[in-house]
Amino acid sequence: MALAQEPHIALPETAAIIEIRDVHYSVGNRAIFSGLNLSIPRGRITAIMGPSGTGKTTLLRLITGQIKPQRGQILFDGVDVTRLSVRDLYALRRRMGMLFQNGALLTDLDVFENVAFPLREHTKLPEALIRHIVLTKLQAVGLRGAARLMPAELSGGMARRVALARAMATDPDLLIYDEPFTGLDPISMGMIVRLVRQMHNALGITSIVVSHDVEELSQLADVGFIIAGGKVAAQGTFSQLKNAESEIVHQFVNGLADGPVPFHYPAPDYYEQLLA
Repeated sequence: MALAQEPHIALPETAAIIEIRDVHYSVGNRAIFSGLNLSIPRGRITAIMGPSGTGKTTLLRLITGQIKPQRGQILFDGVDVTRLSVRDLYALRRRMGMLFQNGALLTDLDVFENVAFPLREHTKLPEALIRHIVLTKLQAVGLRGAARLMPAELSGGMARRVALARAMATDPDLLIYDEPFTGLDPISMGMIVRLVRQMHNALGITSIVVSHDVEELSQLADVGFIIAGGKVAAQGTFSQLKNAESEIVHQFVNGLADGPVPFHYPAPDYYEQLLA
């Protein structure tokens, strides 16, 4: 598989489709983000990475307006998502497509109807045009022949491809992938990587991919961010990330067991607790 071409990182501010500015977000007394700043370049595939529990999925929920930060701005194409009314937020979300971790297909609808669902919900297109769009999207992911199968009849890789077709159904400006490689065998994983790149190039959209899989992302993404400690620990191309001086980044990129990210959750002294 060919490596993604490394982009020029010094992009002008106007080239960012998403800008996260000094975002603070906590759950209870636990700070998830404490002054997070990052810019997602328009028209690129951007990887969001980091150790478990650093808030990668939380960041996606903030971008899509599912939750709001305690402080800071989240701009989508210049519009502050945190200040939108419910009606305007729903309208903005029509410009976004999302591939969830488990595909999240509607189990009582067949493949065709799953892909047609966002078109029926958000448009008033005639049925003939909906049929044309759905078959086109299914053809793009290689599953036109599976249109009348139910989700329970699909393999994990097939379900993920159907979910991708559904995410593309409304031709969004932004496609978000939350852990798209989880639970896939190497063949299915390679297929998803190829499809993400093909769809990205064909549609000319912006893509955000959240994943722990550094190797797959290095072949897919143009630029990456590693989040740790509530902020961006490193950013750049994957060759730049691998050469970053940060110990957390070095531990994460190289998959090291020992480093700043501990294996054990904070707890009292082991022997004292056993003997108490």
